[in-house]
Amino acid sequence: MIRAGQADGIARLAEMIREAQRAVVFTGAGISTESGIPDFRSPSGLWTRMKPILFQDFVRSREIRREAWARRFSGEDTIAKAEPNAGHRAVARLVEQDKVSDVITQNVDGLHQRAGVPEDRLIEIHGTVRYCKCLSCGARYENDEVRAMWEATGGEAPDCTVCGGIIKAATISFGQPMPELEMERANLAAAQCDLMLAIGSSLVVFPAAGIPISAKRNGARLVILNREETELDHMADLVINAEIGPVLSAVTKVN
Repeated sequence: MIRAGQADGIARLAEMIREAQRAVVFTGAGISTESGIPDFRSPSGLWTRMKPILFQDFVRSREIRREAWARRFSGEDTIAKAEPNAGHRAVARLVEQDKVSDVITQNVDGLHQRAGVPEDRLIEIHGTVRYCKCLSCGARYENDEVRAMWEATGGEAPDCTVCGGIIKAATISFGQPMPELEMERANLAAAQCDLMLAIGSSLVVFPAAGIPISAKRNGARLVILNREETELDHMADLVINAEIGPVLSAVTKVN
């Protein structure tokens, strides 16, 4: 493992990207904090203020669903007002230049798309807040439609108008099965890459954190860019602890 300062890290990362035949980016909440979206585990993170709602509890209890929707709509404006930052834009440039084949993200905020990453190059393994779905029949609902249903009933959990099933944001909650297609795509990308860039992730949430590990075990070089140390630093070929946006912006200029 090489732990590099910002200047040396930028130069080394730029070189590694130039040398790679197939680079893959893996992002976590840390890339979006510079857009004003709170992360989960830091001292000021979301989980210090409220306990996450488990999928099983969401499904079994209408009262818990009411709480979940109240949380969702109270925090919706934060995501709606957020704009892609320098880190998102730099990742999009690397994709546009064909230096990165795929972007695998744990984030649900849609900022990679808004920065310009094409849908077919983005793998959202934890789903998205951009729309909602019925858990029974799969019917899709736009956010505005669901919010109108919620407001019309004074804050009741909305039910599917097609089959009467439970509507849920199209995100993956704790205890909910991971999306099979997205995980297949992510694992294939990890198996085929020769450089994995893990950016802004604490790398402690599994099975997502297993994706960079899989890439490393398949022979890829692993770079971790994060403000703080992670539990996978010992596996990395390069570790940079710095602000994400400035580092990635500088890397794209060097390349």
